[in-house]
Amino acid sequence: MRHKIISLKEFYIPSVIALGIIAYLILSLLKLETFATFIALFSIVLGSFNLFRDTAISIIRRQFALDYIAIVAIVLAVLTKEYLVAEILALMISGGEALDNYGGRMARKSLSQLVDRIPSNITIWKEKGSPEMKKIKDVIVGDLILVRKGEVIPLDGKLISENGETDESSLTGEPFFVEKVKGDIIRSGTVNMGTPIIIKVTKVEKDSTYRKIIEMVQKAEQEKSPMIRLADKYSIGFTIITFVIALLSFVFSNFNIMRTLAVLAIATPCPLIIATPIALLGGMNASAKKKIIIKKIAALEALSRITAVIFDKTGTITLGNPILRSIEIKDKSYNKLEILAITEAIERNSLHPLAKTLVDYAKSNKAPILQATDISEEIGKGISGIVEGKPYLLSKVANPEKLAIALFKNDKTIAHFYFDEEIKEESISTIKELKKMGLTLFIYTGDKLEAAKKIVEKLGEDIEIKAGLKPEDKQEGIKGLKEKGAIVAMVGDGINDAPALALSDVGIAFSNQEQNAASEAADIVLLGGNFSMVLDSIKISRRTISIAKQSILWGIGLSVFGMTLASLGLIPPIYGAILQETIDVAVILNSLRAIRY
Repeated sequence: MRHKIISLKEFYIPSVIALGIIAYLILSLLKLETFATFIALFSIVLGSFNLFRDTAISIIRRQFALDYIAIVAIVLAVLTKEYLVAEILALMISGGEALDNYGGRMARKSLSQLVDRIPSNITIWKEKGSPEMKKIKDVIVGDLILVRKGEVIPLDGKLISENGETDESSLTGEPFFVEKVKGDIIRSGTVNMGTPIIIKVTKVEKDSTYRKIIEMVQKAEQEKSPMIRLADKYSIGFTIITFVIALLSFVFSNFNIMRTLAVLAIATPCPLIIATPIALLGGMNASAKKKIIIKKIAALEALSRITAVIFDKTGTITLGNPILRSIEIKDKSYNKLEILAITEAIERNSLHPLAKTLVDYAKSNKAPILQATDISEEIGKGISGIVEGKPYLLSKVANPEKLAIALFKNDKTIAHFYFDEEIKEESISTIKELKKMGLTLFIYTGDKLEAAKKIVEKLGEDIEIKAGLKPEDKQEGIKGLKEKGAIVAMVGDGINDAPALALSDVGIAFSNQEQNAASEAADIVLLGGNFSMVLDSIKISRRTISIAKQSILWGIGLSVFGMTLASLGLIPPIYGAILQETIDVAVILNSLRAIRY
């Protein structure tokens, strides 16, 4: 579904009410009171119908509604025949709804672009006969689809063409093209950068890699966040204060109903109803522009309050693509180029950072290009495939001193690949910024203490290290911090860190490690390997929540100030309604600032 940023239909009702106000004023000047009253009542009903309906539903459900003040103000204005005041209030309410829709669409603009990238109609390739078009939801496993140059690959599958070239930056964040050969895995959401290719579908739309990312966004949009519930809490107190001021003004003004109406006209709590969700959706939009997917709006609020951050080491602080230092051949019946060719054939189907290192190394040594079939990647255990009729497995191996991967054939070790870790270029500056923000930093790693200490020395900051940890050990560490009152964010790769990501207050995962594990375990998914994205996500969350609170408090503060003046008789009802409209527009514009970062 394609989303429009603005539609004339959304502003139809406010436009009609605005014309109604003009008509009312003209008819009143012409002394046509009956017609003026009819026009006014029509405008009032048109603008406030949804308000009365939704409030009635809330009362039936025994839920507190934010709109009692607006309802009382409109009813009182009609009873006192202050029709122009009631019309302006109706315009404010309907205009607020339109602005809410507009702001929400603006805030979801980047997120909706995720959906828009995937075509709704797919070209089905026929070995005999002409290609035909098919709805993406109707494509089944086994169908052959044609993807032309520059088109987004709509579904996961295997390459049937002899070769191809794809841009996988939408999934990994890495700005490079990946060469593919017949039989390789092709992921949805990537872009065909070479000649037209034929792909055999292996996953239907609902199971595809890119659909999982879209589902994260859609679930986040449907969630009611703690900040919206916080607005509800503010509104209860605000409603009580409003009615107290209105009652006092009525009593101490010798029962002057006009003063009470002026107080209520100013008090309508649109800043609470509209501005807060706009700010939160704006924060999600700002995050999406940085390829930071917020799975839950609640995570945005929780991230703004964190006091401690725990980092996994390998692939998080260190480079996602470690340097291959040496190859130890265990089975002498294989030579180096044969081993590299087998490894490259399997690993080019993986998004794991070590895979790219091995693939690049094989290409730089001009290893023969082979085809792997029956590729299977199991989270935390490795990737396997059939090369030239023989089964191979690539998996991490325990080594007390080095990061290593082993190539196996039928449980027999063929070779060991040894890597050196280097910290990401942006890790040092990011860690310094996080320390300046007052956060306590930790490194939880399964590696030896000596390896972790070397990394911390390069970072040049005071970071507490816990090494040699199993997944359950990381969980215990998080439990201990939370018992001491810390609000904890865990940053990892979503594989062995999955239990810790789930237990932390906010789990953050780099998706280019292993997409499925990252998206399932974390609250926030970073589409790429740039370490500074962690800093960006925290800054965006703090700025978003700050703007949301500004909108709430400034809106309430200005309304209370205006109500005080109205209770003293300094602001008549008509000016009170106009003042509240001005306050609403101001706080909504303030909330829209959250979209930009």
